[in-house]
Formats: sequence, structure tokens, C-alpha cells
Amino acid sequence: MTPYLFIAAYLLFTLIIGIITYRQQENTPEDYFLAGRKIGPIVLFFTLTATNFSAFFFLGFAGAGYRIGISYYPMMAFSGALVALSFYFIGYKVWLLGKEQGLITPSELIEYRSGSKVLKLVFLAVMVIFTLPYLALQPIGAGYLIENLTNGQIPYFAGATFLTLVIVVYVFIGGMKSVALTDVLQGVLMFILILLALFMIAQGLGGITEANRTAYATKPELFFRQGIGNYFTKPKWFSYMLLWPMCVPMFPQMFMRFYTPKTSQSLKISASIYPLIGTIIFICPVMIGMWGHIRFGDLTAKAADQILPMMLLEYTPIWVASLVMVGALAAFMSTMDSQLLALSTMLTRDIYTSYIRPHADLKEQTLVGRILIILLAIMGLILAYNPPATILEIAREAFTGLAILFPTVIANIYDKKVNPISCILSILVGEGLLVGWQLGIIPQFLTFGFLPFIPIIIISSLIIVLGKVVPRSA
Repeated sequence: MTPYLFIAAYLLFTLIIGIITYRQQENTPEDYFLAGRKIGPIVLFFTLTATNFSAFFFLGFAGAGYRIGISYYPMMAFSGALVALSFYFIGYKVWLLGKEQGLITPSELIEYRSGSKVLKLVFLAVMVIFTLPYLALQPIGAGYLIENLTNGQIPYFAGATFLTLVIVVYVFIGGMKSVALTDVLQGVLMFILILLALFMIAQGLGGITEANRTAYATKPELFFRQGIGNYFTKPKWFSYMLLWPMCVPMFPQMFMRFYTPKTSQSLKISASIYPLIGTIIFICPVMIGMWGHIRFGDLTAKAADQILPMMLLEYTPIWVASLVMVGALAAFMSTMDSQLLALSTMLTRDIYTSYIRPHADLKEQTLVGRILIILLAIMGLILAYNPPATILEIAREAFTGLAILFPTVIANIYDKKVNPISCILSILVGEGLLVGWQLGIIPQFLTFGFLPFIPIIIISSLIIVLGKVVPRSA
């Protein structure tokens, strides 16, 4: 009964926030889609971090700790500092341009700077296509957690569907204000409860030192720099280090948050705190995943992504397990709500009001946006019905597809004379190469030991640079 009470109380509270913010809304698109560009530093920090820490953080990190070992942690901690730098150097320019020109979506900024509607549509298409698999990770994670927490009484897909329904309701009602305020609650829960999970599981294993000693005796490779099976070669380590800071600002839900601060100071403060928080809490799920070998030594592939709830149920009282899993649900919800709102906003503004109903008022725009939220949530559930790979593998491919947009964004926010045709080619060639490597059409040896992301990003960047010598045309 305890798990049901904790989950019900938390979900009810998020719905109440949605209703409150709905009653406070002003009659403008900026208020519904961007919270009126009035978000302060504290709320901005929590909405950035809570949006970014998703099922990939709770379940993906723990699964990676189980499959790879401790070496996963420093890679993520170091890259977290680089993510903070990209938040500021991209986020400040996006905030400035958004405020000056009244921009709301990432695609609007690209069109404004490049003058090309074709580039805008290509950019939009890539953001939508590669965000959908990442969106699906949230109901996947929720399904795993709820199924474990209720001992299978609520099956995987029923749990995934239920959580998605709650998210759709409060995003449908409250827009960005609702999302941002629930992110504060969800962020606080995540930070506190993942630390609680670490210490309670450690206590069940005789303390952190004893848990590490036992894990080392069980599988020494967990503590090797290269990880289990020499997973982290130096080229692969380098690849992951660069992948995160290039892809995270390209998530549409993150990109749109750069428009929301009241002042640039809010963005500076958030970017400064982000790496510190990441350094502290990233270690928690990774270590729990490593300790999983002590009790569960034979998990493979997707099964390892469930090691966090398995360890909680094995080593902590049910009320602790329930609390921590509510924190994990908060992580999933804080990402999925933002993804749904960002994608629906982009499709509404960049397709519906640009090409179908240019004079649509706020009421019509929000109605279309709300319908799209429902449709996108259904698409996420369809993808989550039978996950094709581990959370890390799904995330990596989605992140790579989005990171290919990085050169185009940098070129357009820092240079007014970029050739839009070169940006279009950069994106199309980059995504084509990614598909080629995924399907095995391009031999793996051509990555030279790196993730495909590295040669792809080099080629995509070179195309834009070479485009500087070609006469600009819209």
C-alpha cells in the first residue's frame, strides 16, 4: 500500500500546480510557451537541471555503472562542466536574440539569422525526429520503476501509460509556468532522494567502504579506468566527453529554456552551479549500479537498466524504496513534460502558424499545441512499448542525431554571413553518415576507434566552413 500512497500524493501535487498556474496565465503566446520570459535564477537552475536529468540519469547511469564500472562517473562529471560552458556561450546569445526579436522556438532563431525557410524546416525536422526516441525513454523508465515498485501488480506498459497521462494533463493545462514550477519540486526531490538511495543501500551493504571492497572482490574490472571489457578506450572516452556538451543544448526543451530567463544573470548563475551539482550526484546511481554485482551478478543488456529499483527493494525498507522511486519518477516527468511542451510549441509555431493559419490567435495556438501534446505523448508510448536496446544505447543515438545541429547553431548565432546552403548540407550529410554507420553501410573501422559522432561532427563543421567561400544565397 505504501508505494501507491507515495505515488498518488506526488502526482496529485503536480496536478495542483498545473491548475494554479493555469489560473495565473496571461493571454499571450509568450506566457503559455515561455512563462512570459520572467524566470529567475533559482527556478531557471532547477528547470534546466531537472529537465536534463531524466530516465537516462536514474536508470541509464545505474545501468552504465553495472555494465561499465566506476569509469563512467568521471567521464560524465568532466563533460558536465563542458555542458555548463555550452549552456552559457550558446544560451546567452539565444536569450539575447530571443528577447530582441520575440523568438520562441529554436527554428525561429535559425530562420531569423539565416534568412532561409528551408534550413528552418530541416532543422525543425531533425529536432523532432531525434527527440522522439529520447522522449520515449521517460515512459520506459517509469514502466520499469512502477513494475518493480508494485511487484508486478502494475505491469510495465500500464505504468508507463499512467505516468504519461498525468504529465499530459498538467502540461495541457498550465504550459511552461506549470512545467517550470513542477521542475523545482522535481529537482529538489531528485537531488535529495538519490543521495538517500546511495546511503541507505550502502548501509545495507555494511557502509560505502565495505560495499566497494565487496564489489571489487566480486568483479575487479568495475574499478579499472577502461571499465569492464575495456569499454572506455581513450578515443571512446574523448568521444563521450565531447558528445554531451554538443548535444545537451540542442535538446529542444533545453534550447527553449534559454529564452525564458528574466535577465542574463539568471543564466550565468545556473551555468555556474550546474557542474557542481552534477559532480555530487552523478556518482550515486553509478555506484549503486556497480554494487549491483554483489547481489545480481548475471544481468545483461536491457535487464541492467533495472538495477536501481532492484537494489532499492533488496536493501532498503519499502518506504525508502517508494520515496526514492518517486524521485526517479520526478526525473522522468521533469524531462518528458518539457519535451512535450517544446515539440508541440515548435510544431505549432513553425508549421501551423507559419504555413497553415498565420493569423491564429493565442486560443487557437494553445488548442493546437495541446492536441499535439496528446499526439506526441502517444508516439512516445508507441516507441516505449517494446524498447529495442538499453537506455544508454537509445540515448546515445538520439543525442548524436541532435549534436549534428551544433555546428549550424554556433555558426548562426555568432556569424551573420553563414551560407544557409552549407548549413543544410552540413545537417543532411551528417545525419546521412549517422544512418550509414547505424545500418552498417559505412564500416566501423572508419571511425578510427572514436564514436561515429566525432568524424561526423568534423565533416559537418568543415562543410559549413567551406561554405564561407561560396556566394551566400537564401
